[in-house]
Amino acid sequence: KPEDVKPGAAVLDVGVSRDADGKIVGDVHPGVREVAAWVAPNPGGVGPMTRAQLLVNVVEAAERAAAEAADAAAAG
Repeated sequence: KPEDVKPGAAVLDVGVSRDADGKIVGDVHPGVREVAAWVAPNPGGVGPMTRAQLLVNVVEAAERAAAEAADAAAAG
């Protein structure tokens, strides 16, 4: 809601919903645009970066798990 946003703030809209027509829309209240200096577009905003970072996290976790398994096997 607009009253929850500090004037001049940047707002990242990361929620995804569908409106009554089935169109994909964000979750930020429309009135927030009147208060915030900038609102990330949704769709088309930070979603690709979120997915890219998720992939990085999955790869790093797999590498750690593989290294731990190799260490355990070497220890016998």
